[in-house]
Amino acid sequence: MPLKLDCPRREFSEAVSMAQIATSARSPQIILQNLKIEAKDGGIRVVGCDGEMWIERDMACMVHEGGSTLVQAKFLSDLIGSLPDGDLQLELTDTMGVKLTQGASEYLVKSIDAGNFPEPPDYGGEGELTIAMGILREAIDSVVYACSQDLHRPALTGVQFLYDGETLTLVATDTHRLAVRRISQAGLGNNITAVVPGRALEAIKRLPLTDDQTINIRFGVGRVGVDAGGAKIVAQLITGAYPNWERVVPTEWTRLWTCEIDQLKERVNRTMIIARDSANRVRFKGDGDQIILAARSEEKGEAKEEVPMVATNGEIEIAFNGKYVEDSLKAMPGTGVRVEMTEYTRAAVFRPADDPNSYFCVIMPMALA
Repeated sequence: MPLKLDCPRREFSEAVSMAQIATSARSPQIILQNLKIEAKDGGIRVVGCDGEMWIERDMACMVHEGGSTLVQAKFLSDLIGSLPDGDLQLELTDTMGVKLTQGASEYLVKSIDAGNFPEPPDYGGEGELTIAMGILREAIDSVVYACSQDLHRPALTGVQFLYDGETLTLVATDTHRLAVRRISQAGLGNNITAVVPGRALEAIKRLPLTDDQTINIRFGVGRVGVDAGGAKIVAQLITGAYPNWERVVPTEWTRLWTCEIDQLKERVNRTMIIARDSANRVRFKGDGDQIILAARSEEKGEAKEEVPMVATNGEIEIAFNGKYVEDSLKAMPGTGVRVEMTEYTRAAVFRPADDPNSYFCVIMPMALA
C-alpha cells in the first residue's frame, strides 16, 4: 500500500523504541522481527509483536498518503536513534522499500508486506485495577528483578498479582530469591489473581504517563492489557500454578542487623568488583557494631569493607550472592534496612527498617567456602 509521511524524529524514535520491546529478533517467523508502520487519518501507529505480547504506539504527524508496511525492528530503531532531531520523511517505494530522508541523509530500508501481521487481540472483561502510575512503577521495580530468566519454568518469568479488595501484592521469585511488595489500598478494583510476564511489566513502566496519572489495567480472556497515553500493551497471562511462595518466607528470626541502606549498598557495590570472579559470593560477618564484607578472587585479589550497624545477637557469618543483595537494596524504600537471620545455612529476609511489612526480599545463602 502507498505510504508517505513527515514526522518528528524524536517522537518517532520513542514510538519505535517502545514497540520494539514486543518484537523477537530470534523468532523463526520473520514477520515477528519487524515493526508495522501504518499511516492514516493524520497520524501513524507503530506496532510490535512476538506472538505473546503486542505493543502499539500512536503519534500525530503529517500524512500525505496512507498505507502500511513492515520494517526490521532493531535496524529501524538503531537508524532513527542515530539521526539528529528534526523532521523525517518516510515514503514507501515501488520496490517494497521505505525511503527515509532527513536533510541530506537518505536511506532505502528494505520492507515487507504488512498484510499478515498479527493485530492486538481483545482483552479484559473479567477484572481490572486502577492505580496511580507512580505507585505502580515503584511496585514493579521492587520485585521484577527477581523474575526468573529460565524459559523452562515459565510461571517464574512473571510477577504474580494478588488483590483481595484491601491489599495489592506483587510477588516474583527465581527460587534463589523472593521479592514481595504489598500496597494497602481499598477500592483499586476487582479481586485479581494473575501472573503477568515480566517483559510486559517492563513495557508498562515505560508508558508516557506522569506519576500522578492513573492507569487502568484490565484482565480477561487469558490476557492483560492497558491503553493509555497513546499506547496500547496487550500480553498473554502466564498459565500454570505459581509456587506457594509463603511457605519459604521465614516466620521467625534469632539474629538481626540494622544499618543504613546507602552505606551497605555502596560497600556491596565495591566488593562486587572482586566477587564477580567467584560467582558473586560475598561473605557477611557480624562483628560487634560492624558488618564485615569480604570477597576473594584468584585472579584479582581480596576485598574487605565495614558497615556500621546495630545488632541483636548479630554474631554470625553468612554468604550471599552480592548481586541479589544489591538488587534488593536498590528496590528498598526508606533509609534503613534490617536483615533477619537464624543460621548461616538458612534464608535471610531483607526489609526496610521503617516499614517492614510493605516490602521484603528473601535471599537464600551461598556456601561460605
